[in-house]
Amino acid sequence: MIYIETNPSLQTELAPEALERAALAVLTHQAADGDLSIVLTDDAQLHGLNRDYLGIDAPTDVLSFPASETDPETDRRYLGDILISVPRAEEQAQAAGHPLEAEAQLLTVHGTLHLLGYDHAGAADKALMWKAQAEVLERLGLSEIEIKEDTP
Repeated sequence: MIYIETNPSLQTELAPEALERAALAVLTHQAADGDLSIVLTDDAQLHGLNRDYLGIDAPTDVLSFPASETDPETDRRYLGDILISVPRAEEQAQAAGHPLEAEAQLLTVHGTLHLLGYDHAGAADKALMWKAQAEVLERLGLSEIEIKEDTP
């Protein structure tokens, strides 16, 4: 199950179905199963989390917090949480010339891959992650969308 939550102070028209579709596309591509949460929020929250957990005192577009826990009631694997800064996603979508929904799906794909253990700290890991990301985006009909280099 994909849980989607929106910060109550945030005004957004993002369709939760698009984000759910993106996360499920990654799980299908990776033959993975599990639940995860996607939180739509603002720069301030991502800035604080980026500073507190990664030691980077700056806002960012997406953060992933892997959990790999099992729900004792359902026996389903909980993969973790993805947080997306909607204002930053809006800026990036506008700069790239594509819709906000496409940018949010890209960030969801990126975040879900991180929950599954992908990383892009080294060249080899980045090549693997970017390949998987491109394949999922193609399945979503978003092959022209690319992630920016500074996304953690």
